[in-house]
Amino acid sequence: MATIEHWIGGEFTAGSGDRTGPVFNPATGQQQHDVVLATPADVDAAVAAARTAFESWSQASLSKRTKVMFNFRELVNARVKEIAELVSDEHGKVLSDAAGEVQRGLEVIEFACGIPQLLKGEYSDQASTGVDVFSFREPLGVCAGITPFNFPAMVPMWMYPVAIACGNTFVLKPSERDPSASNYVAELLKEAGLPDGVFNVVHGDKTAVDALLQHPDVAAVSFVGSTPIARYIYEQGNAHGKRVQALGGAKNHAIILPDADLEFAAGHLTAAAFGSAGERCMAISAAVAVGGAGDALVDLVNRKAGEVKVGSGRDAASEMGPVVTAAAKQRIEGLIDSGERQGAKVTVDGRGLSVPGFEEGFFVGPTVLDQVEPSMDVYREEIFGPVLSVVRADTVDAAIELINSNPYGNGTAIFTSSGEAARRFQRGVKVGMIGINVPIPVPMAYYSFGGWKDSLFGDKHVHGPEGVSFYTRAKVVTSRWPHVSHAYDASLHFPTAS
Repeated sequence: MATIEHWIGGEFTAGSGDRTGPVFNPATGQQQHDVVLATPADVDAAVAAARTAFESWSQASLSKRTKVMFNFRELVNARVKEIAELVSDEHGKVLSDAAGEVQRGLEVIEFACGIPQLLKGEYSDQASTGVDVFSFREPLGVCAGITPFNFPAMVPMWMYPVAIACGNTFVLKPSERDPSASNYVAELLKEAGLPDGVFNVVHGDKTAVDALLQHPDVAAVSFVGSTPIARYIYEQGNAHGKRVQALGGAKNHAIILPDADLEFAAGHLTAAAFGSAGERCMAISAAVAVGGAGDALVDLVNRKAGEVKVGSGRDAASEMGPVVTAAAKQRIEGLIDSGERQGAKVTVDGRGLSVPGFEEGFFVGPTVLDQVEPSMDVYREEIFGPVLSVVRADTVDAAIELINSNPYGNGTAIFTSSGEAARRFQRGVKVGMIGINVPIPVPMAYYSFGGWKDSLFGDKHVHGPEGVSFYTRAKVVTSRWPHVSHAYDASLHFPTAS
C-alpha cells in the first residue's frame, strides 16, 4: 500500500514522525493509501523552507511570477483528467464534477496571471511643494492554507495561486482524507518553474494545524471548513499575531415563489442539493416553498430525486457518488432518522442504499424531507450530505426572516419571475452570496468568495480582489528630492501641506 508523503523544499519526504492515517476509496469502502501525519518538526521544516525561499521569491519580478503562473495554468489545463481522477478516487465525487472543480480552480490561476495589473499602486504628484506620495503593496511572508476534504483541488487553488503571485511563499495543509491532488499540483508547480520552497505541502491532523497557527514565521492563515473549527482557527491565529481568513459552515436556503417556473426550479434544486452528494459548502439544503408553491414543488423534486443515478465516481453513468467516509454516512443517516422522529415527512429516502458491485461503499441516496420545522435537528445542523429539507412559508418576507434568523450566511437563492421580489430579496437577506434563479451562486474568480455571520471569521473573503488585499499589505512613501544647492528649513511642528 503506497504511502503519501509531504512535499517540502521541492521534494517528497516522509518527515520525522511515525504516525499515518488511512485514505479510503469511498466507492469501495476499502483503504487504498496511508498518508503520513506531520509532527511539529515537519511543520518547522516546511515553514523554514518557505521562509528561506521568500527572501528571493518576494524580490522576483512581476514578469517572472506571471510566467510561472502562465506555465502552471497550461500544465493544470492539460492534466484536468488526471487531477479529476485523483479527486474522484479519494473524495468519491463523479469525474465530471471533479473536472468541474478543477476548472473553477483554473479560473483563479488565470486571475493570478494578471497580478501585475492587480498590484498596481497609487501616485499623487506634488502633494505638497516638491513632495510626492505613492503607495504599493508588499507580500506578507510565509502564508498557510488549511483546506477541507470536499474540494481537494479547487479550494487550495483559491488560495496559493494568489498568495504566490503576490510574492509570498506557501505551506498547504490539505485534508488528510484526500491528500493526493495537493501533491500532484506541487509537482506541476515545480515543472512550471516555481523555485523550491515557495510551495510546500504537509499532511496531518490537529497537530499540524496547531503547529502552523503557533509558528512565529507564519504571517497569515487561510481556512475553509466547519464553523466550530473556523472559529478556533480565527481565535488561535489572532492570538498568535497572524492575519486570518476563516470560512466556516453553511445552511444555504433557496426560496421558491408561486410565480417561479417550478419545473426549472425543481431541476436546479435537485442538482444543487444532491450534486457531489451534498458535500458542498454552497449546496442547497433547505428549500423554502412560499405560499401555494409547496405541494407541486415537492412532487417535482421527489420525481427528479428518484431519477438521480447514484454509483461509483469512476462510472461515467453516475451523477452522484458516495459520501467521503463511513462516519459521514452514519451521521447523515442519523440526521434523517432524527428528522423523521421529530415530525418531518420523508418523501424520498436514501438510507440504506446499496449500489451493485459497491456494496461496501459509503453511499447515501438523495433524500427529501417535507414539512420540516426550524426547530428540528435536520434543519439546524449543517448536514453536508444529499438531504433536502422543505420548509413552508406564507410570504416572501417570512422567508427572508427565516433566512436571516439562521446563524449562517454563506449563500442563498430565490426562484421567481418577479423582478420586484428578487430585488427585495437581494437587498433583504443577510448573506454574502445571492443567486437569482441560480441555486449555487459561486462568484467568478475576479470576484471574491465568502459569507457573512457564522460563515466567515475575519474581514476578507477568499480569492478575487479581497484575496489580493489579504495576501499583501500597503506601504505608503512620502518623498522629497531637494535641489542640492537649495537648503530647506526643517521644522519641529507637525508637517502640513503647503
